[in-house]
Amino acid sequence: MTPSKIADLAAFLAMASLPLPAHHAFSAEFDSSKPITLEGIVTRVEWENPHVYFYIDVTGPDKAVVNWKCETSGPNKLTRLGWNKDSMKAGDKVIVHGFFARHAANMVDGRQVTLADGRKILSGSAY
Repeated sequence: MTPSKIADLAAFLAMASLPLPAHHAFSAEFDSSKPITLEGIVTRVEWENPHVYFYIDVTGPDKAVVNWKCETSGPNKLTRLGWNKDSMKAGDKVIVHGFFARHAANMVDGRQVTLADGRKILSGSAY
């Protein structure tokens, strides 16, 4: 085996040993038997792969404000569904319909978002 082939094989084996980010199934992360509706103010939007996340401040009946993390599909799917980076921004009032996370507090699957002007934007099938 030539030195260049040995180097190629060594590089391949080194890369093959790196952990890959795992993509999870909906049912592994969220509980479809536990729908939730949240109304709040967007505090941040992270438009990145593999999922777009946005965060909203929700004021509870006790007047305490809780920041919720909302997971949606990735940027490519959201673009195909009509979203873009400017569809939602910090300060926007939204209503989020989704499902509770199984293993994280204050996190939901942001399945459908209703903007203050009444437009609905989806990140998955509506329930």
